[in-house]
Amino acid sequence: MKISIKGVRGSIPTSSPETSFFGGHTSCVTVKEGDCQLILDGGSGIQKVSSPEGIDRVDILLTHLHMDHIQGLGFFNPLFDPSKEVHIWAPASATQSLRTRLNRYLSPPLFPVHIRDLPCKLTLHDISNSSFEIGPFSIVSRFVIHPGPTVGFRVTCGDAVMAYIPDHEPALGPRGLLNETKWISGYDLAENADLLLHDAQFTREEYMGRIGWGHSCMEDSIQFAGYSGVKRLLMTHHDPSHSDSKLKDVLATLKSNRTGQLDFDLAREGMEIDLG
Repeated sequence: MKISIKGVRGSIPTSSPETSFFGGHTSCVTVKEGDCQLILDGGSGIQKVSSPEGIDRVDILLTHLHMDHIQGLGFFNPLFDPSKEVHIWAPASATQSLRTRLNRYLSPPLFPVHIRDLPCKLTLHDISNSSFEIGPFSIVSRFVIHPGPTVGFRVTCGDAVMAYIPDHEPALGPRGLLNETKWISGYDLAENADLLLHDAQFTREEYMGRIGWGHSCMEDSIQFAGYSGVKRLLMTHHDPSHSDSKLKDVLATLKSNRTGQLDFDLAREGMEIDLG
């Protein structure tokens, strides 16, 4: 399967020469096998996603409904195409339906078009700790630590496995990241994956003043990946205040202090990875 990274920024898009190398669009990743494509999250990066030619079904898997993960939906052309069958999969809430929650954004005053007026054939799927299949993909979703209902995804196709957990704070607690893997949030999603895309919004120093915000520091992301036995880690959800030079300097320091064999890097818009 082919993974294409369309958005890597957290919280809010950035647009300046200082962030052009890693990119300024918020979270969006596509996973493609043959003519079947999954879209993971609907941040501003979804503007750069096109559907495979001749395929009328579109599947969007949302990790959660914070604005930086859905703000691109209103600008995604298939939602306005009556020939398209669009499926949106997102974590269930105990109090409101997925349609009600999405309608908070896709309606005035935040957006001029109501979700009920979208001309596509729209189907909404409430998911939780779920397993389901879309085309050649077997998908597992699990709730993870982040404010509000939030899931991560494990996507398997043939022998290839990728895990996608862009908003996650597994180290939340008095002892930080536990070494008993059965108690680590998201471990079952990431275990032995070929590729893990994981939240790494903060440096260690920044994180100490932001504990409980639902995000990880880069060091915890690397430790989580090491515990999980993943083959390759791409850290994502970059803080909007981090320039390219800042990110490159932090990465260089992390690599110089590296112990073990884990292959890690920072996710960058435009990256394409073939698995399997």
